Amino acid sequence: MTAGQLMTLVEQGLQLVGSGDRPDLRKRLEQAVVRLQDPSIRVIVVGEFKQGKSKLINALVNAPVCPVDDDIATSVPTAVRYGDPASAAILVPSTGTPDAGEEGLERRPVDLAELPALVSEQGNPGNSRKLTAAEVCLPRRVLTGGLTIIDSPGVGGMGSTHTLTTLTALPTADAMLLVSDASQEYTEPELRFLRKAMRITPSVAAVLSKTDLYPDWRRVEELDRAHLDHVAPDIPLFPVSADLRLEASRLQDNELNAESGYPALVAHLRNEVVAKAQRLQRRSVSQDLLSVTANLRLSLQSELEALENPDGTPYMLEALEHAKAEADELRKRSARWQLTLSDGINDLIADMEYDLRDRLRRIQREAEAAIDQGDPGPVWAEFSQWLEECVAAAVSDTFVWTSERSQWLAAQVAEHFAADEVSLPVLHVSDAGDALDPVDQMPGLDPGRVNPVQKVLIGMRGSYGGVLMFGLLTGIFGMALINPLSVGAGLLLGRKAYREDKEARLKRRQGEAKTLVRRQLDDVTFQVGKQLKDRLRLVQRTTRDHFTEIADEYHRSLSDSVAAAQKAANSYAQEKEGRIRDIRTELKKVEALHRAAEAVAAEVSASGVRTAAGVG
Repeated sequence: MTAGQLMTLVEQGLQLVGSGDRPDLRKRLEQAVVRLQDPSIRVIVVGEFKQGKSKLINALVNAPVCPVDDDIATSVPTAVRYGDPASAAILVPSTGTPDAGEEGLERRPVDLAELPALVSEQGNPGNSRKLTAAEVCLPRRVLTGGLTIIDSPGVGGMGSTHTLTTLTALPTADAMLLVSDASQEYTEPELRFLRKAMRITPSVAAVLSKTDLYPDWRRVEELDRAHLDHVAPDIPLFPVSADLRLEASRLQDNELNAESGYPALVAHLRNEVVAKAQRLQRRSVSQDLLSVTANLRLSLQSELEALENPDGTPYMLEALEHAKAEADELRKRSARWQLTLSDGINDLIADMEYDLRDRLRRIQREAEAAIDQGDPGPVWAEFSQWLEECVAAAVSDTFVWTSERSQWLAAQVAEHFAADEVSLPVLHVSDAGDALDPVDQMPGLDPGRVNPVQKVLIGMRGSYGGVLMFGLLTGIFGMALINPLSVGAGLLLGRKAYREDKEARLKRRQGEAKTLVRRQLDDVTFQVGKQLKDRLRLVQRTTRDHFTEIADEYHRSLSDSVAAAQKAANSYAQEKEGRIRDIRTELKKVEALHRAAEAVAAEVSASGVRTAAGVG
């Protein structure tokens, strides 16, 4: 069933609901309309710097939309989607202009030829222009069906804060492509990033790029497949050559295009990503229609039964009142699902704090052990970078783990609504991109370098006592104050004083380094812990509001059913026949829509089974 046919069913549902009595059901269908009108399917392309991510996208859409050069790196995420005619725009933080969107972003159209300079590290170093993202619309067949491909900035070692930022986009993505070139097999940081990403987004594929540059790429492919099998056996790997794809497009050479490896990648995007996302959308809309028609049918059938069978009305009213009382309990704060949510959030906050502190304490112990092994002064810049990467990895691990626990908690709450299949709220706790923004950079440390003049002065201060002491002692035997013995003693004591001063300065730098590490990690714990708590409170409110709406909807349907049955029991005979005809007519429409929704759900299930079996 197409999106247009689904939209027709939803519009029929809106007509049945009307505009007055059931605003809750109307709101649900209006949300379904919004989802159908924006069928965007986001695929984010990730990988380390200079692995060929931008060129991969350019070859997919056959257009130079992303900057490509040996000395150019992407600094701003770029989303490429379908649009005719071709256009480009940048998203910047809102300044209160009328063009600002709901998310506080302002969309500014730009010339398509200017875009590479705006989103590259060369034209926009360190994102000095403060761009949030860029958008490109192209009339390309591969982008039809709502496919949106996102070029992300390189993550720089898969352990830096850039990695943390990249992970933030994954909760809103439908799929991820991990790009690594054929120069070498996967590194441990790449595999660690892959494991972490798979906990956020379920659809992951790997791309082996630049196969035309490395003759031994098949050997690298075998090694990468072995690594992927250890992570998850179902991750596909696509060896591709962007240069061959672009040349094939220029020459209109199908054989060269097949050799580039891109047809298999495009087929995966169409059949596994786009088709699966469309199935999920159809399933979601069909569940909304089934729920709405079930609520409408309950009220209509209760009234019809009361009109056609007046003798059984008291028993039916008693059953409805009992069900209504149970629904009323769900709405109260003392309901079991409310207690499950409240207790679960409190436990989650405590576990999150412990998890974050435990990870940072392990980093602190490792950092202090490294400091004790040598002089931290000369290598402080490298040490600070290492500490930053370890902290970013620990924070992202905690956020991902917290996101998983939040989803688990939502599922636990949903079990209290076991009578029907209940949708879960959308929770984005793993969005940790700005978690470390309030944390200051690691302070500098004295490198401990001593110039020759300072070395001489330190030695002279130590040797002074030796020369004076031995000079006075030898003066007893008639020797001068400055003599070979006193000078030799001064040199020995001066050298000893220099060594002691060097050791003291080393101990002082080590102590200062440990203090700086502790302060930095304390700041991270304070700032990140606060943000995590705020986000978990947001999770609590989102989950509470989501299930409160479900409980209110159920209670409203039962209340309407009781009221309709009571009204029918008091109806006069003359009005009764007309009302029965109206109800039966309305019920036929509801039943027809319900059967159509069931057909959509069955079609989605059958499609999913065929896909799992490798058919179609």
